[in-house]
Amino acid sequence: MEGIDNLLIIGAGFGLAYGVLLQKGDFCFVSAFRDWFALKHNRVLQTEGGIFIMASMIKIYIPTPYRDLTGNQSRVEIAAGSVKEAMQVMLEQYPGLQDRVYHNGELAPHLNIYVSGTEIRNLDGETTGLQEGDEIALVPAMAGGTANDSEFPAKEENVPLLNEEQMDRYSRHNRLPEVGVTGQRKLLDAKVLIVGAGGLGSPAGLYLASAGVGTLGFVDGDRVERSNLQRQVLHDESGLGRLKVETAKERLEKINPDVHVNTHPDILSSSNAFSILEGYDLVINGCDNFPTRYLINDACVLMGKPLVDAAILRFEGQATVYYPGRGCYRCLFPTPPPPGSVPSCAEAGIIGALAGQMGSLQAMQAIKLILSVGETLANRLYMYDALVEEHHMFNWEKREDCPVCGDNPTIKELIDYEEFCGVPAPGTEAESNEDRYAYDLSPEKAKKLIDGGAQVIDVREPREFARQHVTGSTLVPLGELEDRLDEIDYTRPAVFVCQIGERSYRAVKILREAGFTETYNLAGGIIAWVNHRFPVKSEHGDVR
Repeated sequence: MEGIDNLLIIGAGFGLAYGVLLQKGDFCFVSAFRDWFALKHNRVLQTEGGIFIMASMIKIYIPTPYRDLTGNQSRVEIAAGSVKEAMQVMLEQYPGLQDRVYHNGELAPHLNIYVSGTEIRNLDGETTGLQEGDEIALVPAMAGGTANDSEFPAKEENVPLLNEEQMDRYSRHNRLPEVGVTGQRKLLDAKVLIVGAGGLGSPAGLYLASAGVGTLGFVDGDRVERSNLQRQVLHDESGLGRLKVETAKERLEKINPDVHVNTHPDILSSSNAFSILEGYDLVINGCDNFPTRYLINDACVLMGKPLVDAAILRFEGQATVYYPGRGCYRCLFPTPPPPGSVPSCAEAGIIGALAGQMGSLQAMQAIKLILSVGETLANRLYMYDALVEEHHMFNWEKREDCPVCGDNPTIKELIDYEEFCGVPAPGTEAESNEDRYAYDLSPEKAKKLIDGGAQVIDVREPREFARQHVTGSTLVPLGELEDRLDEIDYTRPAVFVCQIGERSYRAVKILREAGFTETYNLAGGIIAWVNHRFPVKSEHGDVR
C-alpha cells in the first residue's frame, strides 16, 4: 500500500477495542462504524507505540427543559474521557445547548453536573475522568411554584378540544410540549381504576383528579378509621365510620368538577375482578395484602391492562410498572412469602409522608402511560429507603416460565388467591368480636395480673424483643409457639404480648385450643404498654 498516507479500514469482525496506528500517515484498523464515530469525535485519548486507546462510551441525561434542543431525547450517548470532553462533543451535536450549559466561557452557575450521582464540584470539576458506563446528568435550577398569569396571556381563539374553563385549569399542562391541549384531552378521556382508597390510593387519586383524569374508580370495602388519617389524606375526621370510597368521591369531585368518580365498595375477589376492571384503561394497585396483589396482577395480565404497582412498609417503598407483554408481578415474585413472615403496615408501622411520595409516583406513571410520553418504570423496580435517603433501581425481565404471562401459561382464569397465599379469606373468621375481646386485657389490667405473678410471653421476633419488651417476659416467637408449649407453665396465668396485639391474640387462641385456660392478650401490644408509661427493658437496659 505504498503511497497511501491516510487509509481507514472498517471491519465489523475484528472484535477489538483498539486499532493499530502505523508510523506513516493515519492508516488504522477499527472494529466497526462505532469506532469510526469515536475517532471522528476525538475518542482517541493517547497513543503509545502505535496503540491507540479508545475513550469510554457514556450517557448524558438531558432534563426536560433542554429536550426541545435534542430532538426530545432524554439521553444521548457519546464517547469522551472527561466531563469537559463530554460537554464539547455534546455541543458539537446539539449547538443549541451552548447557552444552557456555558455562561461567559464558564459552566452556567444555575446548572449542576453529576457523574454517576456525584456532583463534579466534589470530584475534579470539568477534568473529572469518565469510565465506560458512567452517566452524566445535567440538573438545572427550576423555578416551580406559581407564576404570574400575566406572563402567559390567554389565547382568544376557540380551541374545541378544551372549553374555556379547562384551558384555564390545565394551563400549566397545556404549555408542556409533552402534554398540550391534545394530551390534556387524552387525560380527560382516560379511565383509571385505583384499588384501595388508603395510603397509596389517596395521593394517587388527588393528583390524577387534579390532572384532569376524567374517570377514576375506587375499589375499597373499608370504612374510615382515625388511625387512617395519619397517611390517608383523602379522608378527615368528618368521614369517620363512612365508606372510604364515598368520602374519596366527595373530596375529588370537589377538587375538579371535570372528574367523575365511580365507587366500588367491595372487597376485590376472583368473582368480581373482571367486571370491575372491564371499564378502565389501566389499574393502580394500592392494596395492602398479598392475595389481592396476585389477584390484580393476574386479572390485568388476562385482560391486557397496564398495572402501576407500589408497596410501602415502615420507611421503605418500592414501585414498578407491569406493561402487557413485558412481564408481571409473578415474574418478580413467583410465590408469596410464608404467612406472617412479612408484617402488615398495621403491625410494623408506616411513616405517612412515604405513602404520599410513593402514591404520587404512581400517579406520575399513570399519566405517562396515558400520554405515551417519557419512560415509565416498566421492567424496572424502584426502591426508596427514606430513613437513609437512598434510591435504587433494579432491572427485571419477563420470565419465560411465568405461569400467567410466560410462553406456556398454566393460569388462564382467576384462582383462589387466599388459598394460594395460605391465608384465610376475608369474612371467614368464625369467632365474633365479643369472643375475642373476652381474652383481651387493657394495659392496666395486664399489669395488675403480671404484678400478681402472671407469666409474660412475648411472641414477636428477636430483633423486636431486643428493642423493648415488658420487664421479665420470655421470648417465644409465634412461629415456634406450638413446638415450645412445654416451656409455658399451665398452672399460672399467662399474658401474651406482641407489637399491637394481633400476633399475641393468635397465640392466645393456640394456647386455649391446647387446653390452657388462663391465657390473655395485652390489647394494643407493647405500644399501648409504653403509652401507659409502664416499665420496659431493652438491649440498653431498663427504660421508662
